[in-house]
Amino acid sequence: MSKLSTHKEPDKDTNLIQLEKDRIIERQLRFQNLLINISTKYINSDLSDIDTLTRTSLQQIGEFVESDRSYIFSYDFVNNTTSNTYEWCSKGIEPEIDNLQNVPLDFIPQWINAHRDGKAFYVEDVSLLPEDGEHGLRAVLEPQGIKSLITIPKIKNGELIGFIGFDSVKKINKYDDNEKEILFVIANMLVNVGQRKENEERLKAQEKKKEELLKSLSIQNEALNEYAHVVSHDLKAPLINIHTLVGWFRDDHKEALGEEQMVPLDHVLFNVEKMNFLIKGILDYSTSDRLETQDALFDINKLVKEVLKTILIPDNIKINIQENLPILYGNEWRFKQVFQNLIQNAITYNDKDKGLVEVGGTDKGEWFEFYVKDNGKGIKSNYFERIFKVFTKLEVTSSASGIGLSIVKKIITYYKGSIWLESEEGIGSTFYFTLPKS
Repeated sequence: MSKLSTHKEPDKDTNLIQLEKDRIIERQLRFQNLLINISTKYINSDLSDIDTLTRTSLQQIGEFVESDRSYIFSYDFVNNTTSNTYEWCSKGIEPEIDNLQNVPLDFIPQWINAHRDGKAFYVEDVSLLPEDGEHGLRAVLEPQGIKSLITIPKIKNGELIGFIGFDSVKKINKYDDNEKEILFVIANMLVNVGQRKENEERLKAQEKKKEELLKSLSIQNEALNEYAHVVSHDLKAPLINIHTLVGWFRDDHKEALGEEQMVPLDHVLFNVEKMNFLIKGILDYSTSDRLETQDALFDINKLVKEVLKTILIPDNIKINIQENLPILYGNEWRFKQVFQNLIQNAITYNDKDKGLVEVGGTDKGEWFEFYVKDNGKGIKSNYFERIFKVFTKLEVTSSASGIGLSIVKKIITYYKGSIWLESEEGIGSTFYFTLPKS
């Protein structure tokens, strides 16, 4: 006699339960994939048409959760209202966006409280809501034909700013905890997208403002440079006339006038020359960074020797130039200005019987470092920064314009270099400056 089988076939209820579990898992996986697809679209988009992107997302999510209307509201806690900003409706469902502007928050205290606590507000069956008057929640929802709804708060930097919601009109809709969590992720994604859009618009506005400012500064600088040219040109003509007339008068009457009467005339000539240097300095400063000639390679040793030919060197001053100074790429005229001003400055402020000025440079890898060293009077440390400012002079008795070192700094800065000095009173000064090789 054979043994009876003890195997029991699974009953129908067990199969149904398993099928429901599989359906829920499959739905959640598809929901997650939808979220990934939407977020990828936002990440890769330039957000130039964020309205279309948002409406498309509302439709995709709304259709997936089988709602009939999906929407986004913004909160206005100053005026205590809320307004519909985006809406999608399925076929045959009337839109409500125009009817839901500036809705008083007093009509929906329940879901305001839930959102302030960072929770979803979910009504599975609107018909089960209590009858709470003509302005109550049920009275607000039923005229829209809503059977179920869920709203998820939108929180930005810890502040409640609105919500995303889903209405079910054709049937009652249920949401489990996992689906609610995914809807929270979508709400956060929409907040992040909005912030990204705001940041992009802020950056564009700043960039536009920067461009307008640079354009305005360029126009102003051009106007100032033109003004400097015109004023300098107009000033030089009468100065030349004054210098010439005073010089003629002095030469013609030097025998009749005594030494005492010649002193005021000498003062006039001195101040005219001083004014002429000042005007030349203004012209040099205004043109030092806007030359139209092209950059080229040039020999520093040759350039310094040419500069020395233009400078009056006293007999007591010796100039030593390091051999094999490097070849530079740039505007030769600008660098003549640099070495001329630094060497002239070293000569002018040298009080030694045997003055010495040294010019040299070293290779620092990615840049060259040059120096102009003297054994002159030296400079007080509190002047180290000030001397590079326009019209700053160490001695008021000098005819120098006070612009030379500011021109040097302007040119060095133009070529993305830096300049500084080391000095000790009574011992001398060394001006260093660097220039990148490329």
